[in-house]
Amino acid sequence: MLTRKQAREQAFILIFEKCFKEETVDEILELAVELRDFETDDYTINTFKGVYENVDLLDSKISDNTKKWDINRISRVSLAILRLALYEILFVDDIPDSVSANEAVELAKKYSTENDAAFVNGIIGSIIRNEG
Repeated sequence: MLTRKQAREQAFILIFEKCFKEETVDEILELAVELRDFETDDYTINTFKGVYENVDLLDSKISDNTKKWDINRISRVSLAILRLALYEILFVDDIPDSVSANEAVELAKKYSTENDAAFVNGIIGSIIRNEG
């Protein structure tokens, strides 16, 4: 059984993978489990699917909170992290916004750079202030 942190990281990996592939969410999930022995749980699956069911809304809110940055200029790692965190903030009631923000920064530090972590933190902070 995955911890919430592990499930979130698995969801991030799937969200990031979808940035590069035309396959459906279900196809990506099925291939990950079959070919890579990718471990998932309900949180991972629901979050991955939920992000892509709401991707237009998520991207719109991300765009609204990036100053002078076109969303296409954001690295795919950062974009996947932002989509995940924003999905949690807007749609997952049992996770405090501060936890989603902190976990997003930790993912950015692990999978990208300190500059990306600061960028992700700034965007999420702006979204939380504006949504609050």
